[in-house]
Amino acid sequence: MFHFLRRGRSAIVSKLALSAVALTALASPVLAAGKTITAVMHSDLRIIDPIFTTAYITRDHGYMVYDTLIATDSNFKIQPQMADWKISDDKLTYTFTLRDGLKWHDGTPVTAEDCVASLQRWAKVDGMGQKLMDFTASLEATDAKTITLKLKEPYGLVLDSIGKPSSRVAFMMPKRLAETPPDKPIPDQIGSGPFKFVQAEFQPGVKAVYEKNKDYVPRKEPSSWTAGGKVVKVDRVEWVTMPDSQTAVNALQSGDIDFMENVPWDMLPVLEANSDLKIEVLNKFGYQTLGRMNFLFPPFDNPKVRRAALLALSQKDVLDALVGNPKYYKVCGAFFICDTPFATDVGSETLVKGGGLAEAKKALAESGYDGTPVVIMAPGDVITLKAQPIVAAQQLREAGFKVDLQATDWQTVVSRRASQKPPKEGGWNMFFTNWVSADVSNPIANLSIGGLGKKGGWFGWAEDAKIEQLKDAFVRAPSLDEQKKIATEIQKEAYDQVIYVPLGQYLAPSSWRKSISGVIDGPATPVWWNVDKSE
Repeated sequence: MFHFLRRGRSAIVSKLALSAVALTALASPVLAAGKTITAVMHSDLRIIDPIFTTAYITRDHGYMVYDTLIATDSNFKIQPQMADWKISDDKLTYTFTLRDGLKWHDGTPVTAEDCVASLQRWAKVDGMGQKLMDFTASLEATDAKTITLKLKEPYGLVLDSIGKPSSRVAFMMPKRLAETPPDKPIPDQIGSGPFKFVQAEFQPGVKAVYEKNKDYVPRKEPSSWTAGGKVVKVDRVEWVTMPDSQTAVNALQSGDIDFMENVPWDMLPVLEANSDLKIEVLNKFGYQTLGRMNFLFPPFDNPKVRRAALLALSQKDVLDALVGNPKYYKVCGAFFICDTPFATDVGSETLVKGGGLAEAKKALAESGYDGTPVVIMAPGDVITLKAQPIVAAQQLREAGFKVDLQATDWQTVVSRRASQKPPKEGGWNMFFTNWVSADVSNPIANLSIGGLGKKGGWFGWAEDAKIEQLKDAFVRAPSLDEQKKIATEIQKEAYDQVIYVPLGQYLAPSSWRKSISGVIDGPATPVWWNVDKSE
């Protein structure tokens, strides 16, 4: 009883502390001139290099500070952004020409050499970038404004790779920063994008501040997803951290903040009753939530143990705990997203139907599992990531696993998941994350479906030569029908080896005050150009 009371008192103190942090963040030490939008994003920002991590909060930061050569509009078409392009008749040479007036935030001109170095750094760690480089003969700056990419053989995903809207994005940065190895964070935040990062006001875990880049020259086309004119209509955007959802909802209703990216599903009725607020799902394609195991260490270095864990998990249980309202979720065993050309249910039977506990117990008993604890990282500060580790831990325990569920925050997970140390030395066995559906809708875009292991693989470092061979066949396939067959083979192998565990799809509503206008939808939201605030 004493321990329970002590925990209860601790929770109250913690909640008060969170509220105090939130209020401190809102009380900016700088008197901001002009229009300021204050937003609570889905996570606090700590890692600020958008190539170093796939975390979406860092991608969102990237769109504030950096720009892209080309971009994707709402019709899924690639459009010019920093550059236009031409393709040779033999489809082997892509020539990108930078538009006039591009400057870095330090005032120096953007050059083709900067962009080549940026593409090279991005391509070392991004799945689509890695595959593009497999087909690339050379990539060079042929003059100050011209980037020339020559292929070994025709490759149809060149523009889709460089212009993809979500993580990792091929952001352009100065050569001196782009030459930083991708496994080391860049030392400065100098981009050419529509906002400048205010380093002096950055308080990791508390607040991040961006000011309008007055030297930025937007394109003339209308804004559309990540393409078109990035016209900044406010002077400042402040991201403040409020891990406690109730605190953030109260702040939104009172007008202390303008925007809340992820509204808890159970609080929607309260916000819907407030006539001063708007509620909308900005990413209409939704998210896939998933569990990822570490292939380097016991027990998940053993595929038999991974299969037992897969049998123990149930999508519906996870989605009911995460979302609750079936209006906002879909049970779906397709690695490449339901209702897309590459959707299939091959291999997903127990995961989507449930009832695999007896099979899981039997499989675990036959796997040679020796009771090694499964270290699961459980972030408690992100609405869309709280439930998965808790539900999974319980299901794994019921199957016979010993589980060490370690409470943490999301940014610690983002840092720690990159560690290849054993779990006893600060490593991990399993974590959970979410992908924008657009990021996993085909075998090349889906970074976590790869089998490169330690040589460029995603966190968890799955090694599977068959999957890599199938991906090569996919990009060379002569027809969509052939691609569908290969995608099905990839999914079959991914389930057999438990490359990761897809746990279903969901939609995440955002809310903002009606004084805010011009909010853009899309697969990489929110973005802050085109957004205005009435007085």
